[in-house]
Amino acid sequence: MRILIVEDEKRMASFIQRGLREEGHAVDIAEDGERGWDYASVNEYDVIILDWMLPKIDGLTLCTKIREAGSRVPILMLTVRDTVEDKIRGLDRGADDYLTKPFAFDELLARLRALSRRPGQLQAETVLKAADMTLDLVSHKVIIHDEPVILSQKEYALLEFLMRRKGQVVSRSQIAEHVWDLHFDPMSNTIDVYINFLRKKIDTGRKKSRIETLRGSGYRLCET
Repeated sequence: MRILIVEDEKRMASFIQRGLREEGHAVDIAEDGERGWDYASVNEYDVIILDWMLPKIDGLTLCTKIREAGSRVPILMLTVRDTVEDKIRGLDRGADDYLTKPFAFDELLARLRALSRRPGQLQAETVLKAADMTLDLVSHKVIIHDEPVILSQKEYALLEFLMRRKGQVVSRSQIAEHVWDLHFDPMSNTIDVYINFLRKKIDTGRKKSRIETLRGSGYRLCET
């Protein structure tokens, strides 16, 4: 997933960013509400982690601006405010979930998985499947033909992105936006390199690659 953290406490933002990157996510940080709005209004995020107390534009106002702009991106409010009234205010202004500081990082991960579920699902997905391949979002294990496949963090993040959109054509820019972050160089061949890395690990024994290349369009993960 590509995640935006809007948090002015540098140590907290760095702690969350480091943990999420270790889980294979692409993470951007905005240190104030104004920068958060700039990022949220021009980039596509899977989840936004939004602190309540922010300089320039507070979290509650920013949440409202994002919703008024028509965005339905899941928003997790992260704050020391823990009264029922505060939680109601945050939820009423467009937040999808609310987590108070201090928190356990595993709980944050679980809430992010729940927020990333597909519309209409009764339960959050914890396992993605494509033919005989499964990807466990909790344990980060990838299994093919009942055998584990060892992937690097970035290979795992790329495979997760493709599996969430299996059967769909995804462009290089979409991959860059969701698997890497704002510092990614769009002129590099990094995506092609990682696609090849991934193919070598998941296509063993197959005549046809699980990942199709559609020239001029992008890539598609086959469902069979």
